[in-house]
Amino acid sequence: MQAHNKPKKIAWPQDQIRQAFPYLNLPIQDQALIYLDTAATSQKPQKVIDKLSHVYATQSANVHRGIYQLADQATQAYEACRQTVADFCGAESAKEILFNGGTTIGLNFLAQSLVKPRMKAGDRILTTRLEHHSNLVPWQVLCQETGSQLHYLKLKPNYQVDLADLQVQLETGAKALVIHHVSNVLGVIQDLKALAELAHQYDCLLIVDGAQAAGHLPLAISDWDVDAYVWSSHKMYGPSGLGLCYLKSDLQNQCRPFFYGGEMIHQVNDYEASYKEGPWKFEGGTPPLAQVLVLPESIAFIQDLELSAIQKHELDLAAYARQGLGELGGFDIYSPPGTGILAFNIQDVHPHDAATAYDLEGVALRAGHHCAQVLMRQLQIPACLRVSLGVYNTQAEIDAFLATSQKVKEFFTHGA
Repeated sequence: MQAHNKPKKIAWPQDQIRQAFPYLNLPIQDQALIYLDTAATSQKPQKVIDKLSHVYATQSANVHRGIYQLADQATQAYEACRQTVADFCGAESAKEILFNGGTTIGLNFLAQSLVKPRMKAGDRILTTRLEHHSNLVPWQVLCQETGSQLHYLKLKPNYQVDLADLQVQLETGAKALVIHHVSNVLGVIQDLKALAELAHQYDCLLIVDGAQAAGHLPLAISDWDVDAYVWSSHKMYGPSGLGLCYLKSDLQNQCRPFFYGGEMIHQVNDYEASYKEGPWKFEGGTPPLAQVLVLPESIAFIQDLELSAIQKHELDLAAYARQGLGELGGFDIYSPPGTGILAFNIQDVHPHDAATAYDLEGVALRAGHHCAQVLMRQLQIPACLRVSLGVYNTQAEIDAFLATSQKVKEFFTHGA
C-alpha cells in the first residue's frame, strides 16, 4: 500500500461512541467488524435496544383506543413522540408529522393520496436520475395510471439540479418535483430551499426523500418550505419498521387517506364513512407504537453528538477515504468531492467479487446497483461498491479499509 499524506487526526469521541453499539463487537471471519454500510441501515446504540425491551415490558398497550390508565399513558407517550419528531426535523407543528411503516410507504402514500388526484393526462412530474427506486417506481406507476409524464431534470457536473433547466421545465408546467435530499449512491446533497422557492413560484409541489439525510445533517423542514419530507427510523440509529412523513397542514386537508380502517375514522355509516383530521386520518390500524416510543432515544443520542458535528465527521472520513483511494490508483470514484458517501469500483474487477473479498477481511460494504438502476445506466456501469458512514466509524477503520482495498486490487489484478 502506498503511503498517503494523512490529514490532521479527526477529532471525535470514538471510544465512547463505539462502546454504545454492541453490533460492532461481532467478529467477522475471526476479525473485528468494520461496518461501512450505514446507508442501508444504521446500527443501534445499546440505549435504543434497552428502550425497546422497556417499552414492551411496561408500555405495551394500544393507543387511541382504551380508556384504562395504561392505554391512556401509552397514548400520551405516543403523541409526545410526535412533538419530539417535529422538534427534531424543524416542523412548525406536531400535527404535520405522520407515522407509518417506512420511507417507501410514505412515498407511495404521497404518490397515491396527495399527487394522483391532482393529475390528468399530459401533466408532468419532475425528478432526477439519481433517485432510489422507492422514489421513482411509485411515480412511474402514477404516470401510467393517469396518462401523465415523468421528466428527468438536467444535473450539473456535481449532480445537483440545474436550476436554469428546472425553471424552464416549471414554465412549461409541472405538478410535482420529487427528489432525494441526499443521494443514496453518490451522497450528493440537494439545495432544498432553492428548489422549493423556484417550484412554488409555479404552484409545483416539492416532495423529498430524506432517508439518507436524517441523522446525518441538521434538518430545517419548515425553513426549507418543502411540502412533504419522508424518512425512516432505522437509518438514524433507531428501530426498524417506522417511517416518518412530514406533510404541510394545508396539504393534509386536501389529501385523502391511504389506509382505511380502525382509529382513522370519525363516523362509519352503513354505506360511507367520515374521517378524523390529520395526522390521525392517515394512521389507520395499529401503528408501529413500540418503534415510535423508542425513537426519542435515538433522537437524543443524535442530538447529544450534534448533527452539525456528525455531518462534519462523516464528510471528513469520506474525504480521507477518497484521498487514499486516489493515491493507491486503480479505482474509479463516482461520487463528486465533498460528499459523505463514496461510490467506487476497482478497475477491471466486478464489484460483487470485490465485496466478497472485502468481507473475507472483515469489511462490510455494499455492492450492487443500490436500487438506482437509472443512475447506473447514466454512469455506464452495471453496479458499484459503496462506502457509507456513521457516527461509529473511525479514521483507523478507513486506514484498514484502504489497506484492504490495496490487497483486494492486487489479488484480482495480479493473482493470489
